[in-house]
Amino acid sequence: MPQFWPTTFEDFALRCSILLFALALDWVFGEPDFLWRRVTHPVVLFGRVISNFTNLFNGRIGRTGAQRKCGGILTVIGFTFIAIVVGWSLSWGGAIIETLCVAILLAGRSLDEHIRAVGTALTQSIADARTAVGMIVGRSTDNMSEADITRASIETGAENLSDGVIAPAFWFLLFGLPGLLLYKMTNTADSMIGYKNARFYAFGWAAAKFDDLLNYIPARLTALLLCITAMQNGNGVRAARCMLRDAKSHASPNAGWPEAAMAGALNIWLAGPRAYGRRIRHADKLNPAGNLANPADIGRSLHLLKGAQLLFAVLIFGLIFLAG
Repeated sequence: MPQFWPTTFEDFALRCSILLFALALDWVFGEPDFLWRRVTHPVVLFGRVISNFTNLFNGRIGRTGAQRKCGGILTVIGFTFIAIVVGWSLSWGGAIIETLCVAILLAGRSLDEHIRAVGTALTQSIADARTAVGMIVGRSTDNMSEADITRASIETGAENLSDGVIAPAFWFLLFGLPGLLLYKMTNTADSMIGYKNARFYAFGWAAAKFDDLLNYIPARLTALLLCITAMQNGNGVRAARCMLRDAKSHASPNAGWPEAAMAGALNIWLAGPRAYGRRIRHADKLNPAGNLANPADIGRSLHLLKGAQLLFAVLIFGLIFLAG
């Protein structure tokens, strides 16, 4: 019978092994276009679920803020129930099904490909680079400079190392497929309704807070992995200092940790002001004494992202050894 929490060392070792194979499968196959052109990707299905809840609880004009907030809480309860039931049901398929599910919902290779595409585009034209970075960030890209594009891609890489790899892996280790699906559903909800605007400020509050909670430990673990990885280039101490000093100045309670660690590891400054339409969001710089980012830093950041994932895989292998 599938278990949320592994009750024996053997169960935990099996779950670690599944995760290790899934990490490898993700890096080998990534997101195969031929498959997702024919089959709906699970994250798209998650989005449809969130959209249905949004239409149900946030679509009617004239609702008060309190009513919208209650609707948002019901939405979180609803998709939590769905994630647990679906995850529990899939767990009955055994280790092979679990491995495939985990591999599909990890995004290590996809993250690498998207950020590498920005670096490649920067060697061609600024217009191509703006288009490429617009695929991975929500900010306005029309007037981005070369340094702006570089920073945006590096920041996205650091944050999504946590959101796309470490966090889903973490919750799978703790609670199996129900934990993994719940995390991915919550992260999808936050990206869709967790905005501080008139439409979603009240309704998306619960999803945003739940996403903050689920990312609290993984974001800090990701930052620590980046700091340790940076030691190979002698920048581990700088990365750790920057992380501890600057992470809390970020608007997000979690994203600042891996981003600050990355800024220190590369000795560049990240964050700062950025445009969202006609609105400029002013933000403190991470590692403000660092250098101005240049396109070569994208390749250096990808090296750190790969190193952190390799280190994470080594840690999982160590857990298997200890559990065995």
